[in-house]
Amino acid sequence: MAYTARVLLDSVSPAGVRLTTLEVTFPRFVLSEFNTHRVFSRNSASSRAIPTTKLIERLENDPVIPLEWGRNKPGMSASEVLTAEEEAEAKRIWLSARDAAVAHAKKLLELKVHKQELNRVLEPFLWHTVIVTSTEWENFFTLRCAPNAQPEIRAAAVKMREAYGASKPAPIAYDAWHLPLVQDDERSLDIEVQKKISAARCARVSYLTHEGTREIGKDIELHDRLKIDRHLSPFEHVATPAHDVAFHANFRGWVQMRAEVEAATWPSVAARL
Repeated sequence: MAYTARVLLDSVSPAGVRLTTLEVTFPRFVLSEFNTHRVFSRNSASSRAIPTTKLIERLENDPVIPLEWGRNKPGMSASEVLTAEEEAEAKRIWLSARDAAVAHAKKLLELKVHKQELNRVLEPFLWHTVIVTSTEWENFFTLRCAPNAQPEIRAAAVKMREAYGASKPAPIAYDAWHLPLVQDDERSLDIEVQKKISAARCARVSYLTHEGTREIGKDIELHDRLKIDRHLSPFEHVATPAHDVAFHANFRGWVQMRAEVEAATWPSVAARL
């Protein structure tokens, strides 16, 4: 894997508000910095859901290695880097830590420790993929593309800014829906079915199932399970234009499917929002 960002869907409402969904891959160890931006709706590929053997294979073949080896100093960012010789030694030590993490993971696997705990040992060396949807990007690009941002989050943010800048949003009418990961040959399906499969695929961070196939039946099953279990963040990526440009939850000028689900599930709570 590598630092990547691609636009999954780019829409603009009749009021002129742009809503964009991107798929982004970056090192797992900067996820916390990405998650501080509360105007984003996001879902991540979960290390709890991926078999440990697959993660070990990824770490052995393509581990995350820091982009830059800064020299230690007071403060949050480095102003100078290690020498070439020091950098080579730092990389060797980093990969040695990777090897130790893999060795310990294999021992825990032999003990039949569940992957939701076991896989955490591997996270510092993993690539991470996120689906993110927002109407507000300027603050993120300003902060995370800045020279003093951590190099790994900056690399991802620059890719995101480039993808966003190169994309042209498609007009979406009132009562139509922004539906990430719905494929072209599925656009003739009933709109309620499209909404369900879009939310499910955003939860899975892929239009494919974990078995590598595209199955609408499994998408609908996942949607229903998410709704019953109250895992509602995937429903935020699916949205319809509002008749104003005010904020509705964390989107400006768009109303999320999540609001529709919450209104149907908890009408007394929704009435107070």
